[in-house]
Amino acid sequence: MIRNVIGDAKRRMEKTVGDLAEQLAGLRTGRASVHLLDHVMVEYYGVPTPISQVATLHAPEPNLITIQPWDMSQMGAIERAILASDLGLNPSNDGKLIRVPIPPLTEERRVSLVKHVRKVAEEHRTAVRNVRRDAKDHLRKMVKEKEISEDEERRALDEIQKLTDEYIEKIDELSRLKEAEILQG
Repeated sequence: MIRNVIGDAKRRMEKTVGDLAEQLAGLRTGRASVHLLDHVMVEYYGVPTPISQVATLHAPEPNLITIQPWDMSQMGAIERAILASDLGLNPSNDGKLIRVPIPPLTEERRVSLVKHVRKVAEEHRTAVRNVRRDAKDHLRKMVKEKEISEDEERRALDEIQKLTDEYIEKIDELSRLKEAEILQG
């Protein structure tokens, strides 16, 4: 039963770190990345659909993303979706391909992006700590109901604390890497 509590905590912490990695991948740096458009939704026959599900995305150059729609009638919808996003990008099309140039970041924008990265990382650290708290509560309940001994609880709590430290370090590392990428430009 203790293994279940620890396993569940580990799974939830892993999911939290995965979510952070996904969010950071979508953040704009000075370089083109197809993940930049992950959260852009296109009206596809009345249904909001991720851009990656209606077109092929490529980043052939460090400052350019190309979009090849599978259905050419969606060109306008894709362009409108990119313009409507808060990414500040201006797509252009030649009838077959949509080109999205990635302008260099201003120093002010870099600083605000770093602040955003730190805020998102702190939210994920808090989520990991909440998982730790839930696991501790569950173990205390098990001791109260005499399902496990206090020694077993102490060992499990030590293991959960080690997991917490490990996953918070992973979050810190992801955050440091993204900050360096943004500031380097």
